[in-house]
Amino acid sequence: MKQAFIVTTLLAFAAATGCKSKPLSEESATVQAPQAATPAPAPTAQSTPAEVAKPAEPAGIPAPADVAEAPKDAQTTASGLASKVLTKGTGKDHPSDLAQVKVHYTGWTKDGKMFDSSVQRGEPTTFGVTQVIPGWTEALKLMVVGEKRRLWIPGKLAYGDVARQPGAPSGQLTFDVELLEIMAPPETPKDVAAPPAGAKKTASGLIYKVLKPGKGKEHPTATSRVTVHYSGWSKDGKMFDSSVQRGAPASFSLNGVIPGWTEGVQLMVEGEKTRFWIPGNLAYGDTPKRPGAPSGQLTFDIELIQIQK
Repeated sequence: MKQAFIVTTLLAFAAATGCKSKPLSEESATVQAPQAATPAPAPTAQSTPAEVAKPAEPAGIPAPADVAEAPKDAQTTASGLASKVLTKGTGKDHPSDLAQVKVHYTGWTKDGKMFDSSVQRGEPTTFGVTQVIPGWTEALKLMVVGEKRRLWIPGKLAYGDVARQPGAPSGQLTFDVELLEIMAPPETPKDVAAPPAGAKKTASGLIYKVLKPGKGKEHPTATSRVTVHYSGWSKDGKMFDSSVQRGAPASFSLNGVIPGWTEGVQLMVEGEKTRFWIPGNLAYGDTPKRPGAPSGQLTFDIELIQIQK
């Protein structure tokens, strides 16, 4: 079975930032840093043992006639990205750097070889606008919902003229991309920089305010595994991570996250939503050890969905 190249690229990014292994841990911060994802190996043919029979894969989607070179009516940006609208969209808004998008796409190398396709898999792909190769980031911000666009992405905006990892497609790549949905980031709280009067403060310096009372009665312990929805902002109001925007709650053990989370979530019950102002010494530090981790005071909105037994 072929792997999704764009998807595995995103997973490589997630692994690099730690957002799958230890959410919000000191060693691997849950940070959606605005940078291009490290390319993962492209799908390669693998022999299947005789005793494990697998159905034959469907044939690849044929390359368009202009796969090798953009036509004269294509638009080319200053960066060298060429694109042409195939189907006009019905939306009016363009994705921002902080947005998540849902797309269908197919990608071919310059010689017409298809290397990845969500269309062939029959399942759209969702990711952050800045979590993919630069050519995709630039192109997505030109599109509106419902639009289908063909992209001719030079190697410097893709994985390089000489691929940086074995198996990654090299040189110019051509994609057909259909923008299905834009998921805007959660609104930044007005009190993100400083807690309001009436917020509570613990002995450690953690400050919090309950936004929505919960219906549960039990509190998690320091070793409990919990499922939560959350969004996090730096003191200047920049959102750096959000399970809400991704549309997927996060589950993890409270002894594997930053101290401010370990302490704060224990104060909560199921169904509760609380805003936390976490000082740097309870987060990643005023000068984080890990490149890309947010520094100083951080503000989180956390909803405790479940305490796992």
